[in-house]
Amino acid sequence: MAKGGNQFGNLMKQAQEMQKKMALVQEELANRVVEGSAGGGMVTAQVNGKQKLVALKIDPEVVDPDDVEMLEDLVIAAISQATTKAEEMAQEEMGKVTGGLGMPGMF
Repeated sequence: MAKGGNQFGNLMKQAQEMQKKMALVQEELANRVVEGSAGGGMVTAQVNGKQKLVALKIDPEVVDPDDVEMLEDLVIAAISQATTKAEEMAQEEMGKVTGGLGMPGMF
C-alpha cells in the first residue's frame, strides 16, 4: 500500500511541475506576437499568444469611403489570419510542456 501511495505522490508532483511550466508558457505567450495580413500587406494585424489583438495597421491607400466593405473584409481577414497563427503557436508551445497529451481547457 505504501508503494501505491508513493506512486500517487510522484504523479501529483509531476502534475504540479507541469502546471508550473504551463503557467510560465502562458506568461511567455502573452509577450509573443504574430502577424497576419490581407490585401498584399495593405492591412496587417498583430495578435499575441493569448490571442489578443495588440496592433492593427491600415495603409491609407486602401481607405476608400466608397468601398468601406472591402476595408472591413481586409481587416477581418488580417485579424483572422493572425489569430489562427497565435492559436497554432500556443498549441505548439503547450504541446512541448504536455508532451502532446492534448489537455483541453489548459490555455
